[in-house]
Amino acid sequence: MTTELINFSTLIRNDLHLISSTEDPAMWSHPVLDLFGKENVVQEVQEKVVHRARLYLVPTTFGEEFDDGDEPIPTSALDLPDIHIWTMKFAVSVVEIWAGRRQPAQLISHCHRFIYLQLLKSVGSQKEIGRIRTIHQNQPLDGICESTVTVRYGDRLRALVIRFEGVNEKWLCTELKLL
Repeated sequence: MTTELINFSTLIRNDLHLISSTEDPAMWSHPVLDLFGKENVVQEVQEKVVHRARLYLVPTTFGEEFDDGDEPIPTSALDLPDIHIWTMKFAVSVVEIWAGRRQPAQLISHCHRFIYLQLLKSVGSQKEIGRIRTIHQNQPLDGICESTVTVRYGDRLRALVIRFEGVNEKWLCTELKLL
């Protein structure tokens, strides 16, 4: 047996080619060849992805000090809900709070307390409910999402900037600005 490096992308591509061809798959079955079947390749690729080095965030604390064991614990984005849907729901809620049509207490568990206090001060600051047009997202590190949401207020187009951090197994808003 040789000890060659295996190019997984080539193996997967070849397996997909074999599956999509019109040849009988039974022609390719052989006890020795089954060791290198598609399932094994996919499992090995998944293991490499799981064991890849990760950079985690240092949660935003706004200068707060915590007792031992009470500090915020970073959470990977893989263990959190889909960020696009989360951002859309959060942005709609914020726009409705700014228009005075929704209670800010609904977002208390999704915001850092300093952001929540800012949100409380701006309740009813907009005369109408803005219409969300687009959402642009960037994930610079695992467990961090920076989003820019374009919101239309009448004839004016404004940008809503939101930063979410994966903390204590949930997305937590640590920055919220309307430009």
